Amino acid sequence: MRLLADWVVQLKIIDSISHETVRQVLDDNELKPWRRQEWCIPAANAEFVYHMEDILDVYKRPVEPKHPLVCFDESPEQLVSETRQALPMQPGQLEKYDYEYRREGVSNLFMFFAPLQNWRDVKVTERRTKVDWAYCMRDLTDIHFPKAEKIVIVQDQLNTHSPACLYEVFAPAEAKRILDRLEFHSTPKHGSWLNMAEIELSVLNRQCLNRCIPSQTVLIRDTEAWASQRNNKQATVNWQFTTDDARIKLKRLYPSIDD
Repeated sequence: MRLLADWVVQLKIIDSISHETVRQVLDDNELKPWRRQEWCIPAANAEFVYHMEDILDVYKRPVEPKHPLVCFDESPEQLVSETRQALPMQPGQLEKYDYEYRREGVSNLFMFFAPLQNWRDVKVTERRTKVDWAYCMRDLTDIHFPKAEKIVIVQDQLNTHSPACLYEVFAPAEAKRILDRLEFHSTPKHGSWLNMAEIELSVLNRQCLNRCIPSQTVLIRDTEAWASQRNNKQATVNWQFTTDDARIKLKRLYPSIDD
């Protein structure tokens, strides 16, 4: 508070002020100038707007069983184990666990989420490479939606999420067969919030991964149980944000066109 008081005087905002007055002003206005928040700050350009409106248009499409919408995303998961046995819960006492833990490596989570079908699936892998992504796309066409004519995919712009990767992993005929059944739509850079799979990953983290997970085997077991429970409940995301909303609320991101 004393540093803030000195700074206000140096800026010639006021001739003199006590640190207690500064504290009272901050408290009355609920200001905390020492706090910072990490935020995704998009660039205001036509490229961002194009991808954003494309995704929002995709979300407006009606349910088409032959053309399912699938949002795809990925997230790393740190595996950790406890070094001391936790003390179990007792009447009137919470479970007690030690703050010390042991790192057990990192796994990767691929999230498949079909909001109009109230369905999701989590695939756990050791890495997030072009090969892993390519096999995920083949899983979509051959395992998850074998009867679909065209699968509409919403995904982020990552270097491992390119249709060309299929030709690096599979023979040309196989890569073409998979691609012919996929339709890709990319979220804008710094606009991953437009991907509904990110919302499902957030739910997964809160409901399933908010504890120590010691191994990939346990991670696979728990994520499968979580996805099965969510699917049985027919849980989904009720997306409300539209292109009309974006043109009003995010007007600052649109290029300025002079008449």
